[in-house]
Amino acid sequence: MTDVTSSAPEQGASTTNSSLPSRFLKATELDTRMLGMLGALAIIWLGFHLLSGGLFLTPRNLWNLSVQSASVAVMSTGMVLVIVTRNIDLSVGSLLGFVGMIMGVTQTSLLPDWLGFGHPAIWIIALAVGLLAGALIGALQGFIIAFLGVPAFIVTLGGLLIWRGAAWWVTSGRTVAPMDPLFRLMGGGPGGAIGAFWSWVVGIVACVALVGMLVQARRQRSKFHFPLRPLWAEGFLGTVGCAFILGAVAVVNSYPWPSAIARRYAEANNIPVPDGGLFIAHGIAVPVLIAIGIGIVMTFLAMRTRFGRYVFAIGGNPEAAELAGINTRWVVMKVFILMGVLAAVASAISTARLNAATNAQGTLDELLVIAAAVIGGTSLGGGVGTIAGAMIGAVLMQSLATGMILLGVDTPLQNIVVGAVLIVAVWLDTLYRKRTQ
Repeated sequence: MTDVTSSAPEQGASTTNSSLPSRFLKATELDTRMLGMLGALAIIWLGFHLLSGGLFLTPRNLWNLSVQSASVAVMSTGMVLVIVTRNIDLSVGSLLGFVGMIMGVTQTSLLPDWLGFGHPAIWIIALAVGLLAGALIGALQGFIIAFLGVPAFIVTLGGLLIWRGAAWWVTSGRTVAPMDPLFRLMGGGPGGAIGAFWSWVVGIVACVALVGMLVQARRQRSKFHFPLRPLWAEGFLGTVGCAFILGAVAVVNSYPWPSAIARRYAEANNIPVPDGGLFIAHGIAVPVLIAIGIGIVMTFLAMRTRFGRYVFAIGGNPEAAELAGINTRWVVMKVFILMGVLAAVASAISTARLNAATNAQGTLDELLVIAAAVIGGTSLGGGVGTIAGAMIGAVLMQSLATGMILLGVDTPLQNIVVGAVLIVAVWLDTLYRKRTQ
């Protein structure tokens, strides 16, 4: 069978030259909105790098940026589905703080009395308790929204206040610390990263998976007689994707452990320390791996499952979805249960990174999560959104925060910038939807 490749009709030289970008985008099928967001991210990075005197685009800062973005990125994947169904969840920041406090008390006060300090099962049980708490809270809010008919804005606004107060009530305002050593691995740090060797293994596996996906997608298109991308476009996507993956691995492997920690590690393992010091690479951080894994799972859930199709159908036209036989109430409730579980995962990452559960944990995270989803292409009108876009949006929002911290910008001004970015993102989304209608 002969492959059918997409090609633009031949025109004059001037027309061909002027339409080269559009022909390139058509051949590669790249999302122009995603490219615009990546371009904005690149401009932000370069701008902060110049303004900070070369401090932003360093392995250390980029590694820390990836770790700090992980919790917001995880929650943004769930917020995409919430907004796609024409709802909103304003409680995720408070929910993160409340679940973090529950996990903190579980592993510092309850489990040691039953299992003893240092028991290897403490972190697993504490994490399971947190996930269960997140799922139950999500189910409660989802039930009120879907089955009792209370608007999501009101329910989750109430949840924002309730769970923030509940976090204080659990310990009467006390900070809970320290966390279990194994639990802390989910927060990053020298011990919470997989090192140089395994980072290269992950990078190579990711490249193989990317090429395999491109090949499989081409086979599926050929099987169902869909137009195929030109081979050069397939090669371009594979090359650029692998270059980005391996480049990211090279960056995280360029960030070494602090010298004092490396020296103690060498002494504990009888490793000779060279005159210039021992270089031990951090590699990919565990919270980043968790965020990437959740992103992959959520993308599959949204794009390749019946549940995902139902979610987008409800967002596109709720009445038509219900007439088609979709149990819209149950689907909406499941979306909020999923959001609660993802908030619990983000809480585990945040609590492990801070090595403490505090009452201020997760404050204003709901704004960052919503902004990340909207910036990533999720329409507040419902029915449209991408998981990958939301995760890139999370990196963009954290980049703004990190860059302003490097420049010494005060916290109130940081909040002003975040609020302005959210307004602009919604305005651009409105313009984009009007243009595509």
